[in-house]
Amino acid sequence: MSAAPPIVTVIIASYNHAPYIEESILSVLNQTYPNIELLVVDDGSTDDSVDRINALQAIHGFDFRVQQNQGLTNTLNGAIARSKGSLIVPFGSDDIMLPERIATQVAHMDGKPEVGICAGNIELMDAEGTPYPESRQRRDVPFRRLDFEDMFLERKPYPPAPTLMIRREALDKVGGFDPTIRLEDLLIELKVTHAGYFIDGLNVLMARYRKHATNSYKNHRFMIDNILRTYALFSDHPLYDHVRYKFLSSMFLKTANRDRALARELLAQIPFKAWNKKTWRGLGRLYFSPLEKD
Repeated sequence: MSAAPPIVTVIIASYNHAPYIEESILSVLNQTYPNIELLVVDDGSTDDSVDRINALQAIHGFDFRVQQNQGLTNTLNGAIARSKGSLIVPFGSDDIMLPERIATQVAHMDGKPEVGICAGNIELMDAEGTPYPESRQRRDVPFRRLDFEDMFLERKPYPPAPTLMIRREALDKVGGFDPTIRLEDLLIELKVTHAGYFIDGLNVLMARYRKHATNSYKNHRFMIDNILRTYALFSDHPLYDHVRYKFLSSMFLKTANRDRALARELLAQIPFKAWNKKTWRGLGRLYFSPLEKD
């Protein structure tokens, strides 16, 4: 690695995560990597997040700003515009990064200008921080290098959002985050790989991802809308319809015994010729399984 370690900017956009925000910030402050710029932005929280962050800021002196609610992508773009880092790490205010995470990623990206994003593996935990059972964990996904086709067609495991380190040059090249798409990770991964960069997913445990009642993925309609609009930006791809119908079938299966009205809406969008195993399994759940809670 070069003599002067590059500045890594970690951006935590906080919104109503008071029970988790301190642990998230401390996990960044406890990194072994020596050259981190931490930018924390509270995006209009109505809980006591600001008081908790102020208390930590008084001790550790990181950059902390409070703003009226602008949404995640606008908040990220604003922080990036004033950041100093050549490597950018957006990080969830409810997640935890492991101490060697930043150092591991910087070392991997050094001398690899073709890598626009570096990612790793995650451990899943519940709202209280208790790890999920081993059968549901994703700690040991093998190394994979992904290009645009791998991402768009889901040919290899996706890089988990809590582990993304993005080369600033790549971010600038693709125009940053799109404020019209509120699920930021999939689109930035597609845009960066579409611009010719690779994503390297390392077989290294880098973060603990917290699953709780306010996760975006729990709002099925919100998630489906944003992912469909993300895919639509690449509708000129010859396999766009295949990708769209495959996603709709997956979400039909997921919602069939959780939100039956939404599941029926999704099924109506899938032509019979595009049905797959998940579509048929979803039908079984829709008509024969009891309703479940997420």
